[in-house]
Amino acid sequence: MTEQLTLKELQEYIKKTDHAPDFKQHYFYKLVEEVGELSEVVRKNKRLAETGNIKGTIEEELYDVLYYVAALANVHEIDLEECFRLKEEINKVKWNK
Repeated sequence: MTEQLTLKELQEYIKKTDHAPDFKQHYFYKLVEEVGELSEVVRKNKRLAETGNIKGTIEEELYDVLYYVAALANVHEIDLEECFRLKEEINKVKWNK
């Protein structure tokens, strides 16, 4: 992987290390679980810069949420970069950007 990670590279990495197309529901439940954990650390405002360790921080939980979003996209054969482009076109019209 490069220093600047693209969504496509993230999806490919996860596909190589954790890809179970029959576990669509599992990935969704893990995403929901991680969003709950993110909610808790946001409420506590636990940050990597303050603790010096990523464990139990907003940074860790944001990564976990991103991971399961990408894993879920993979099992549904969805290209997140393409989703971004398509949705931004809608947003530009909607918000007159």
